[in-house]
Amino acid sequence: MSKVLLKNIGTIVSGDIKNPIIKGDCIFIEDGKISQIGDFETLTRKDADRIIDCNGTTITPGLIDSHCHSILGDYTSRQNQTGFLESELHGGVTTMISAGEVHLKGRPKDPAGVKALAILASKSFTNFRPGGAKVEGGAVILEKGLTLKDFQEMAKEGVHIVGEIGLGSIKNPEEAAPMVKWARECNMTIMMHTGGTSIPGSSTVTADMVIKTDPDIASHVNGGPTAVSFKEIEKLVENTQMGLEIVHCGNPLIAVEAGRLFVEKGVLHRVIIGNDAPSGTGVVPLGVLRVINHLASLTPITAEQAICMATGNTARIHKLNRGIIEPGMEADLVIMDTPMGSVGKDALSAIEAGDVPGVAMVLVDGEIVVQTSRNTPPATRKPVIL
Repeated sequence: MSKVLLKNIGTIVSGDIKNPIIKGDCIFIEDGKISQIGDFETLTRKDADRIIDCNGTTITPGLIDSHCHSILGDYTSRQNQTGFLESELHGGVTTMISAGEVHLKGRPKDPAGVKALAILASKSFTNFRPGGAKVEGGAVILEKGLTLKDFQEMAKEGVHIVGEIGLGSIKNPEEAAPMVKWARECNMTIMMHTGGTSIPGSSTVTADMVIKTDPDIASHVNGGPTAVSFKEIEKLVENTQMGLEIVHCGNPLIAVEAGRLFVEKGVLHRVIIGNDAPSGTGVVPLGVLRVINHLASLTPITAEQAICMATGNTARIHKLNRGIIEPGMEADLVIMDTPMGSVGKDALSAIEAGDVPGVAMVLVDGEIVVQTSRNTPPATRKPVIL
């Protein structure tokens, strides 16, 4: 199996929000996983098949889009567009997590149909990586009639996500509660729509409804696209321990106000970042990067903290073996730098100045899948393959 050495790294963002920046200028990858991190002089393994000189740039874990409405393949019927997942990869996103395949035309709404769709989407994305990206597909939408046996069967076949509660016929906490219990028994991660109505058939969901339902994630607390009030967000922060999601296709003012609240209340470890696309807002390949910029430039959240929200925080909630740069983790990595013309001296200072960083290279499982992003501005410094 391949061995890859990344050397001459300027800054390593760990993905761990408790320790966002780690020391070292080298990362050694073996068999698709991170093996060692440290300084070149002290690294015990240097026998790489491929060496990448990072030229002083910043390395982060591959970004994770916590809220993607994929369907099947790299196509969205919502915007009638192909290649949107691969395009997001060029924004540094190496993992996209489905929030439910609701945009599939003719989506089945009976128990057998929603179960079949979730299993199909999960299995198809296990076998298909758009551009090399990983898609956690098959988020079951809760519909009336689903039973514990259905959840057990879906879990056995690889389904591990409950899509946004509120997008199907199960809308109120009383109906959702038993299904949430069944899903949790099957080790599924549970998402719940939060805020105003998004698409026909969905519903407005308040903080009290989310609290009573008790999902793992309060999806898009800044709106998808219509946000709950700031007081509602305060309830979710103070009265729960669930994940709090900020998305691109939401309310930017509430995102900033919520970001400041998260810092004040010391709950940054609960915050995750998503795109919530494709949607009526469109397809936004740089959506996750733009949320990182938004929070880091307009709130007390630092660039490295925002990156950790879009990597390690999401990976932890979804039980993924990636999103953090440490030995044993999947080697999904992004090499980025300040974009040409930015006032920033490196990727992190550029982000805090509000500039989208230049993605210079993306690796998935230690393999190069993007050499130069076609969507971000060009990086000032670029890695060199030796």
